[in-house]
Amino acid sequence: MRPTHSRRATATGALIAAAALLAVGMQGGAASAAPESATAAPAAAVKGADPGALPAKLSPAQRAELLREANSTKAATAKELGLGATEKLVVRDVVKDVDGTTHTRYERTLDGLPVLGGDLVVAESKSGATQDVTKASKATGAQLKAVGTTADVAPATAEKQALTAAKADGSKSTEASKAPRKVVWAASGTPQLAYETVVGGLQHDGTPNELHVITDASSGAKLFEWQAIETGTGNTQYSGTVTLGTSGSGSSFNLTDSARGNHKTYNLNRGTSGTGTLFSGTDDVWGNGSASNTETAAADAHYGAAETWDFYKNVMGRTGIKGDGVGAYSRVHYGNSYVNAFWSDSCFCMTYGDGSGNLAPLTSLDVAAHEMTHGVTSNTAGLNYSGESGGLNEATSDIFAAGVEFYSNTATDPGDYLVGEKIDINGDGTPLRYMDKPSKDGASKDSWYSGLGSVDVHYSSGPANHFFYLLSEGSGAKTVNGVSYNSPTSDGLPVTGIGRDKALQIWFKALTTKFTSTTNYAAARTGTLAVAGELYGTSSAEYAGVANAWAAIAVGSRPGGGTDPGGKVFQNTTVKAIADRSTTNFPVVVSGVTGNAPSTLSVAVNITHTYRGDLILDLVAPDGTAYRLKNSSSSDSADNVVETYTVNASSEVANGTWNLRVQDAYSGDTGTFNSVKLTF
Repeated sequence: MRPTHSRRATATGALIAAAALLAVGMQGGAASAAPESATAAPAAAVKGADPGALPAKLSPAQRAELLREANSTKAATAKELGLGATEKLVVRDVVKDVDGTTHTRYERTLDGLPVLGGDLVVAESKSGATQDVTKASKATGAQLKAVGTTADVAPATAEKQALTAAKADGSKSTEASKAPRKVVWAASGTPQLAYETVVGGLQHDGTPNELHVITDASSGAKLFEWQAIETGTGNTQYSGTVTLGTSGSGSSFNLTDSARGNHKTYNLNRGTSGTGTLFSGTDDVWGNGSASNTETAAADAHYGAAETWDFYKNVMGRTGIKGDGVGAYSRVHYGNSYVNAFWSDSCFCMTYGDGSGNLAPLTSLDVAAHEMTHGVTSNTAGLNYSGESGGLNEATSDIFAAGVEFYSNTATDPGDYLVGEKIDINGDGTPLRYMDKPSKDGASKDSWYSGLGSVDVHYSSGPANHFFYLLSEGSGAKTVNGVSYNSPTSDGLPVTGIGRDKALQIWFKALTTKFTSTTNYAAARTGTLAVAGELYGTSSAEYAGVANAWAAIAVGSRPGGGTDPGGKVFQNTTVKAIADRSTTNFPVVVSGVTGNAPSTLSVAVNITHTYRGDLILDLVAPDGTAYRLKNSSSSDSADNVVETYTVNASSEVANGTWNLRVQDAYSGDTGTFNSVKLTF
C-alpha cells in the first residue's frame, strides 16, 4: 500500500474507470450451528477436492449462531492472540468448512477507536484449537499501545483537507457528510492516531461521491484517501425472455423476489438520489426487450441479481451477499445518459445508468454479477480499494461475473471470459475487458510488475484476471462457447488449466478465509496456494497449477525444474515464515547442468515483507561462497522483495545445493518467503 492511493471502496464500486466513464462498483471454540453432517454446497464439491476442506452450506440461522458464539468468546480470543488490555475484537463474518474448521473475521478497536487496517482472520479446528491467524497489519502490540488518543490537530483541519480532495473529484459539497472521527490508521506503516472524514456530492461523471480522507491527527498531513463508491416473465435486452421472481397476484404485481431475500428493483427515473419507485404493474410481464421500455432495464437487473444470488448459494454455499439471507436491491435509470454502474455499501444496493443516449443500460448479466460481488468482497476480505489490493478487488468482481455467466448458461448470453461484452461501452462491439489477454483493452496490464500499485484499479486488475483465465483454461489458443482466446505467459512457458470450477472454488475460499484488507498480489499467491493445498494437497496437479498460473503473470516461480527461453530453471517454492531477527537458508538443488554456472545467473526472489529494508539477501554457492544480492537499509520502508538479480557465478560449479540466505536484521517487522528461482 502507498499513502498516495485510495484505501478501499467500503461503500461503492463502479464498473468502469472514471477516465473512461466506466465505473462498475465493484467491493471462541468451534461452533455447533452447522450439524456434524454438514455438506459442501452442491456444485462446490469439485472433483478431487478434500470434502472436509470445502465450505459448508450454511443456512442464515446457522451462520447467525456461529456469529453469536464468536461474539460470546471474542474476549477470550483477544487474550489468546495477545491483544492489549485496551484492544477489542469486533466480529465481522464467519464461514465454516465441512470438517468443522471455522474462519472468523474480526475488526479491531483501540481505546474504543476503530483500527483501520487492523482486520484479521482466525482459523480454528473443530475442537476449538487455533490453527492459523491472518492479519492485515503486521503492527505489534507495543506499536499499537504507543498510539495516543489526544489529537494535536483540530477536526476542522481534517474536514478542510477532505473537502479540498473531494473538490478535485468534482464534488461541490461545502461540508463533510460525516464529521471527522478519530481512528487508528494501521493499514500502512506504524499505527498512528488519525481522523477519517467522509465527503459526499457527485464526481465529475455523475457517479455519487463518498470520499474517505485519512488525516494525521498530529501533523495534519493527508495519509490516505479512498473512494467508497465502487464503481414474473422478463423480456430483457441482453438475456432474452427469462423467468423473474416477483410478488403479487391478480392484477397487482411488483419486482420483489421473495425467494431471494426480498430483492427489489426500483426506478430512479433519471434521478441520482433516493430509492426510487418500486416497479409494479397489472400483469406479471416486464419489459419488451427494448431500452425504450422502462421495464426492460429493470427485468435485466432483476434477472442478474437472481442469477448471482443462485450462484453464490448453490455453488459457494453463501446465502446472500452477507450470508444472512437478506437481499440487496437494484436501482435502474440512474441519471441521464450515465455510462456506468456501481455498488454502494451505504445503501446496500446496485445502481445502473442507461448508457450513452440512454440506449444501452449497463444491466447485462455480468455487470450485475460484478456489482453484487463488490458487496461480497466488502463483507468478506474487505480488500482496500487502492493499489494492488484494489486491483484484486476489481478482479474478484470480474472473476465471479464470469462464474455467474457460466453458471447461468443463458442462451443469449453464454459464459465467456470477457467483461461487459453485451453493453457495447466502446461503441464498436468490443468488450470492456479481456481476461485471456487483458492488455487488449489498451490499458489493463497482463502481468505483475513493481509499479502495478500505482495503476487505476480497473487496470491493475488485469494480472489477476489473467491468472484466473490461465488457471481455468491454460495458455495458448482455444475456443470456449464459440469465443476464441489466445493467452500468453510472461515467462514464455505453457500453463495447463485445472478447470474453471476448481479455479472459482480456490479463489472464493481464499477470499473468505485468507485475504484481508491489505492483501497484495504476493499475498494472494500465498493465500490461493494455501487453499489449493487444503483442498487438493501440496503435491497435487491443482497446487502446481496455481503456482504455474501465478508464475505466468510474474508473481512467484514455477515449482520444480524446467526450461524457459533463458535456460534451465531450478527453484524453491515452499512458502515459509521469516522470523524476526533471524537467518534462514532456502535451498535450491541444481543437477544436470554441465560445467560452471553462467556469468549472468538469474536469481528471481519473491518475499512478502512489511519493511523490506530489514532484509539482507545473499546467494550462497555450493562451496559456501556468498554473493550479496541486497543490503539492509533503515530508510527502505517499502513492502516486499520481488526482484530478479544477476550474479556472475562463472567460477562456481553449477551442480549442487545453492541457498538463498535471508537475514532479518532489524526487529519489529516480519515476512514470508514465497519463492526463489535460479535460471542457468
